[in-house]
Amino acid sequence: MKAIVCEKYGTPEILQFKDVEMPVPKENEIRIKIHAAAVTPSDCSFRRADPFFIRFLYGLRNPKFPILGVEFAGEIDTVGKNVTLFKKGDEVFGISPRRFGTYAEYVCLPE
Repeated sequence: MKAIVCEKYGTPEILQFKDVEMPVPKENEIRIKIHAAAVTPSDCSFRRADPFFIRFLYGLRNPKFPILGVEFAGEIDTVGKNVTLFKKGDEVFGISPRRFGTYAEYVCLPE
């Protein structure tokens, strides 16, 4: 799948459009096909690692989560075997706090 990847901290020019591995949902997760993702001020702060303490939480030298993005809208593509609230084809929107990953074609999140 395609994703916008941030392998180091810096200006928007460091972002790369790359092929990455398709995420596989765990038993309690859903996989969402992303239709839209927002670029928020917090995404930009994490990309720049500004303020500096962000590095202590999300990677001192390089980001622990190279695919940024927290806000999304999309459609459920696959559900884990323990998921009960959602089904394939459900349209959803939301946030991916602390995990990021919505600057990609697909993201897996807990139910």
